[in-house]
Formats: sequence, C-alpha cells, structure tokens
Amino acid sequence: MARPGALLLGAIAAALWLRTTRESFSFVNGAPRSVLRAPAVGMQSEKVDKIVDSMKELTLLEASELVKAIEETFGVDASASAGAVVMAAPGGGGGEEEAAPEKTEFDLVLKEVPKEKKIAVIKAIRSITGLGLKDAKAQADNPGKVLEGKPKDVCEDAKKQLEEAGAKADIE
Repeated sequence: MARPGALLLGAIAAALWLRTTRESFSFVNGAPRSVLRAPAVGMQSEKVDKIVDSMKELTLLEASELVKAIEETFGVDASASAGAVVMAAPGGGGGEEEAAPEKTEFDLVLKEVPKEKKIAVIKAIRSITGLGLKDAKAQADNPGKVLEGKPKDVCEDAKKQLEEAGAKADIE
C-alpha cells in the first residue's frame, strides 16, 4: 500500500504536469484548452481547496522546492510515487549517464597451482566445490573458474582456502 506522502507527491506531480502542459494543448475541434471542464470529483475540504489554489500560483522552481521539502519532511521519494503519470525527459544528449548496477555475483578463478602444493589444492577444491577426486584433480591440472556467480564473501572465503593450500586465485 502506498504511503500517504507518496500519494500527495503523485497528486502534486500530476497537477504540475497538467499546469505546465495545459496551455499547449487544444481540443480536436480547435477550441482553446482554456475552456476546461470542471473536475469529476468535487473537493470535500476547504483546506484542500486552499492548498490546491495556492499550488496553482507556484512557479516551477517553487514547485520543485515544495516537492523536495515534502520528500524530506515525510521521508518519501517523488520519483517513485507518480503512479500512472509518467513524464518523459526531453530528447537530446547531455543527460547524466546511468550508474552501473552494483555487482553482486562473482567468479573465483584458479590461476596457478604449484606442483609441490597440488594435493593440498585438490583437497581445497573438493571442500569448496564438493567435486569428486577425479574432477577436482582435473580442475587443479587445468586452472580456470572454480566458482561462478557466487556472493563476494563466499568467493573471498574460497580464495583464502586456495591460497592457504598454496594456489594463486583471483575474484572476478
């Protein structure tokens, strides 16, 4: 269920969008948009009427400040509360690049297994992966991925085990 502050921000965003775009639209028959119909739902409270009337007088800068103040006061996010009212940013370059999502899955890659430490490394591979002796030996003979798509802490622990056994490994 949406939080009350989020619903208020959605209503503000819808009102501001309508206010900023209303003058540029016209009806299909060419009549000016200033001839608007009355809202289908009447206001029930004088307080709400006064707030809406005062919002109509805000500039876009003041409306932006209002949204920030509401976000901070009520702990809501206006970007996620617009609901069905979605406004696309104007086209053209110059926008900020999206931040890359934080990596949550990592691979543990076995780089090198010294001959004198091979048995200890095979034991470590078996304990990390649960592989049988033959498969663990094959993995020690041909270094490569030991774990794929695992959380970072699991890969770090496995890397530590392999390095204690004498192997060289990296997390990617």
